[in-house]
Amino acid sequence: MNLVIDAGNTSIKMAVFRKKELLFLTNSDSAGFPKAVKDVFSKFPEIAHALVASVGSLTKKELNVLAIFCKVQLLTSIASVPFKNLYSSPQTLGVDRIALATAAFYNHPHTNTLVIDAGTCITYDIINDHGEYLGGAISPGVLMRYRALHQHTAKLPLLDPSPFVELIGNTTVKSMHSGVINGICQEIDGVISQYHRRYEHLTVILTGGDGQFLSNRLKNTIFANSNFLLEGLNYLLEYNKR
Repeated sequence: MNLVIDAGNTSIKMAVFRKKELLFLTNSDSAGFPKAVKDVFSKFPEIAHALVASVGSLTKKELNVLAIFCKVQLLTSIASVPFKNLYSSPQTLGVDRIALATAAFYNHPHTNTLVIDAGTCITYDIINDHGEYLGGAISPGVLMRYRALHQHTAKLPLLDPSPFVELIGNTTVKSMHSGVINGICQEIDGVISQYHRRYEHLTVILTGGDGQFLSNRLKNTIFANSNFLLEGLNYLLEYNKR
């Protein structure tokens, strides 16, 4: 039984897998991480291996808590991966993108797969039908765009995302919602269209914390999978056991 941990910029996700089956999923912040770990192992004492992918702020002390319970691996850019990595600077490739590429490699073999992760940042990652990871793009996520409008202007308020967005905003607040949400959707649809022109047969996966929020607003056909990164971590853990 495996435990995989995605320590992102805003939260820490922990998932328990038995082989490929997701058994349990929970979220925590950094302060609550030690207790969350103890709770997971009280429910699943059979866990023998853990893999941690941290782009956030997990400390060595917090990792040591985890090591009390099982063998722990920390995912890095030099980890063994099942795909061929053609990124020009592999040492700078984020561990979250490594996990997403791994999930694409195993879940959609021999397929051109574009993975879009809508989190703190929006990342685009392409792995081709030869199992080669080529790279992609990084742009600001939903909350980052709202914060930028507020922090870099004198009078624009700080807003939360709205589920009701009009194309033509007839107030400043509605105009901001239109600019952020419609702008992101146009960006994502435009990127997908560019990839479709390059790859006749293309599978598109949308994941991340804002994936469900954005999925119904996109024109292109996508597959939404909120656990895609966790699945990739579990594949990597199994791959590195061997």
